Amino acid sequence: MALLKLGARGPDVASLQQGLRSKGLVIDDPDGVFGTTTDRAVRAIQQSAGLNPDGLAGELTHEAIFPTPMKLRPGPLGRVTPLLVGRMLAGTRLYNITVNLPFVLDGLETCGLGDKPMILMALATIRAESAAFLPIDEEISNLNTDPGAKPFNRYEPGTGPGKRLGNTRAGDGARYKGRGFVQLTGRDNYKRFGAKIGADLIASPESAKDPAMAGRILAEFLAANQTRIRDALAKQDFATARKAVNGGKHGLPAFEACYRAGETLLA
Repeated sequence: MALLKLGARGPDVASLQQGLRSKGLVIDDPDGVFGTTTDRAVRAIQQSAGLNPDGLAGELTHEAIFPTPMKLRPGPLGRVTPLLVGRMLAGTRLYNITVNLPFVLDGLETCGLGDKPMILMALATIRAESAAFLPIDEEISNLNTDPGAKPFNRYEPGTGPGKRLGNTRAGDGARYKGRGFVQLTGRDNYKRFGAKIGADLIASPESAKDPAMAGRILAEFLAANQTRIRDALAKQDFATARKAVNGGKHGLPAFEACYRAGETLLA
């Protein structure tokens, strides 16, 4: 949606004003003119939602006024909303969160990971892997591709990483590159987690990037490593928790910042 602010005019402003009135805020009749009364009401709703009360009505402010209906879920899962996640992942498009969050929560619920630490683990993992809150393809980097070589040649059979990943055929490096919210990588992982979710990811590796499958894969991956993850989180050892998923410290500062923000926001 367009950013609305003092001086704006039009039907979008009128809709905003109607939403503010529905929240019980004092405002003149919706006239499509963003004046000082509308500005005060916007700042009030921002303040109540824990947003920066700057009077600029963008995606997060719109979500605070017109919350997206969410499936009813038990326990802490039921308190996870697009707006809350948007506050944890500053700068991420709310549209992406709104579209993809239900798939992440479905996966966590299916795998019995509906407690606060594992919810925050999932969201912080997505923050570290894909700040845009989208299931993505692994990008070419010096970690997977040698200078001047074919993409993902370091994952090919016979190489150290390729052998550890279970890649056995020429082309497996690119075919089973990282995909999804958790960057599922390697033939062995595609086979193992495909079996867990009832999908033939060996034959259709691109399916790992489908949002519904990516949400389930993320949850299954966390479930498979949850003992180590839970022990680390209980000690606030974010490096070990991150390593249990990524194998290293990639994105650790973003992971920790997101997790700590969620500890406060997800009461």
